[in-house]
Amino acid sequence: MTVKLSFLCLLVSVGLGLIGASAKLSKSALLRVPAQAYTTLIRGVPDLVLMLLIFYSLQTWLSSFTDFMEWEYIEINPFSAGVITLGFIYGAYFTETFRGAILAVPRGQMEAATAYGLTRAQRFRLVVFPQMMRFALPGIGNNWMVILKATALVSIIGLADLVKVAQDAGKSTYQLFFFLILAALIYLVITTVSNYVLRRMEIFYAAGTREAVR
Repeated sequence: MTVKLSFLCLLVSVGLGLIGASAKLSKSALLRVPAQAYTTLIRGVPDLVLMLLIFYSLQTWLSSFTDFMEWEYIEINPFSAGVITLGFIYGAYFTETFRGAILAVPRGQMEAATAYGLTRAQRFRLVVFPQMMRFALPGIGNNWMVILKATALVSIIGLADLVKVAQDAGKSTYQLFFFLILAALIYLVITTVSNYVLRRMEIFYAAGTREAVR
């Protein structure tokens, strides 16, 4: 449950991050201003507060809509709510990660791609994305680790994640310390595997570049 929730949150966050970064780098104020407000608001409010606000706001709006349409009451699934909420929160962090990575790509690369007649989509897919990933991967890795640990927050909206299961097992057996240590070890295994995968990705996207001489 924890891994599945984290992975889906990562997909939502990355999608929002790419959209947000594109908006913040846009020449249109209609796109830049909302994107700036989004990242400023989300990064300035604690995750726990945002989790409660977004979850209960979604449920309230959905209830008001179903009442207006005279439909039956619909309760948001805690798993879906967790994915949407965490994805929305960390989308702001990925926005800044991708914005900085895109700015790190030499402008001449885009000019050369344009001169070759590539479309906007082709320029992004073939030129910008492979190079920006090299700069973005450290931030992506850091955000992934934070998301993985932040999934513990979903227990407050009723989802049985790793931490909640450990707490329930500990309370029922009076061995809370043992089960919390076990949960910590499981998180450590997941983060260790994640670090390995991220390192392999860094090597892949750094192909053709020379490391700085130390």
